[in-house]
Amino acid sequence: MTYDSIIIGMGIAGISAAVYAKRSGSNVLLLEKMRPGGIINTIDKIENYPGFKSITGPDLAFQLFDQVNALQVPYKMEEVINISLENDVKIVKTTCSEYRALNVLIATGRSPILLGLPNEEKLIGKGISTCALCDGYLYKGKEIAVVGGGNSALQEALYLSNIVNKIYLIHRRDQFRGDEELVSRVKEKENIEILYNSQVTELKENNDELKSIVINNEKELPVSAMFVYIGYAPKTEFAKELGITNPVGYIEVDENFETKVPGIYAAGDIIIKKVYQIVTAASEGATAAIRFSRKK
Repeated sequence: MTYDSIIIGMGIAGISAAVYAKRSGSNVLLLEKMRPGGIINTIDKIENYPGFKSITGPDLAFQLFDQVNALQVPYKMEEVINISLENDVKIVKTTCSEYRALNVLIATGRSPILLGLPNEEKLIGKGISTCALCDGYLYKGKEIAVVGGGNSALQEALYLSNIVNKIYLIHRRDQFRGDEELVSRVKEKENIEILYNSQVTELKENNDELKSIVINNEKELPVSAMFVYIGYAPKTEFAKELGITNPVGYIEVDENFETKVPGIYAAGDIIIKKVYQIVTAASEGATAAIRFSRKK
């Protein structure tokens, strides 16, 4: 069987594309490695998406998945490991099977970047986290650190400030990159101590659990956890053989979100663009689907 389109990723870009493709009458298949909604599941509160004055990330993810089911869009929870070409047909290989399609949309999103300290990966789940919503309650009433200076770090620090006793908000520059409204709210929190011009240079552990962190090779802070929000890397390893990624893994697309390989599209946080927001990802997925659906 050859599908009209295969959409890789069930975040908002992928699901938006699936909705438009299905409603156009296309024979479409969704593939997802982890869970519907993608990184949206890790966001405590979304207040800048049209139609929702305020909604949690998991609630929005559930509504997206509910729409997939309502439209009866077929999906499989499988990890994609390779995409190859056979004339005009694209062969998508997963850990379980192979699927064929005339068009493929890559919408796999990004994953958090860590600090790169020697024992950091070993301590993930043992004091190191990139998801406040997932792990914050484990540190109720304790002292923790949040690393980063953008909106993600500010939003998660605000969320955690209602759970933990104290937060050291660590930023390598002398001012934040996030929205001024978030910066103001963070500065008003009495249990958030901001450390500008600071970097975590060492992680100290005890019995395979994080015990403390060292700042700028001199100041040691006893913390039970460190939440890292310093940026994201695109999840496009499986697409590198297509020659559509730049040196750091982002995909270049045209105004229709088609790559230089005909019939291969990309949308969401994995593409080269200026604005990385939920609303733009939804728009990109829809635009790509309208384009390849009209090619039938």
